[in-house]
Amino acid sequence: MTKRSTWAVPYFVFLVLFVVLPLLLIAVYAFTDNYGSFTLSNITAFFTEPKIVNSFLVSLEVALENTLICILIGYPAAYILADRKLNRSSLTAVLFILPMWINALMRTLATAEIFNSMGIGLGKGTLLFGLAYDYLPFMIYPIYTILSKMDRSYIEAAQDLGASPAKVFLKVTLPLSMPGVMSGVMMVFMPTVSTFAISEILTNNTIQLFGSIIQEQFNNLMWNQGAALSLVMLIIIGLSTLLQKNKDDN
Repeated sequence: MTKRSTWAVPYFVFLVLFVVLPLLLIAVYAFTDNYGSFTLSNITAFFTEPKIVNSFLVSLEVALENTLICILIGYPAAYILADRKLNRSSLTAVLFILPMWINALMRTLATAEIFNSMGIGLGKGTLLFGLAYDYLPFMIYPIYTILSKMDRSYIEAAQDLGASPAKVFLKVTLPLSMPGVMSGVMMVFMPTVSTFAISEILTNNTIQLFGSIIQEQFNNLMWNQGAALSLVMLIIIGLSTLLQKNKDDN
């Protein structure tokens, strides 16, 4: 065994124990009932159970709204951070990423306490605020990375040809930054669909997202249905990632 192969052993063991085995367990539980017999009822429940279907549709709606909010706030922020004329300090980027260093649950609890102290009722508005607050850095960072590494010669060429600042942005900057935007969308949209702690805390569990339904299944010891819903969510995330990768390659 070569030295390089020896160094790879811990990573292989980690991959098997914490990735492969959990996925196998999820797949086994998803396609079996409480007695260990093969069944598809756990999977079909995703399409037939009204509570599950409604929760998934609500999750898609909330995720779409949160993603739009993060784009509207995150793109201008990333643009300012990447523009050396507007931002001359590298510390500014750190300030945007700083909230990520604090535990997400602590941030959410603190946000809920602020709303309660201000007499603001918890609901969809507070949920969207909390989601945007937690996931905004995931939108800013990939866009900022693309913009900061963008070849400025394209922008300068467009300016030399007489293009207005608005046209330069729409015809050059925005198209070239789309890979960062799409990465940000994936990093915000899919986690929003599957989150549960934020929705429980910031709505007093009055709005149940898809992640809350999965958690509820496991809390009620309904392992098989919980595993099936987790598997469906995993497949959706996997397909979305593959589609995005194929689009980027093309």
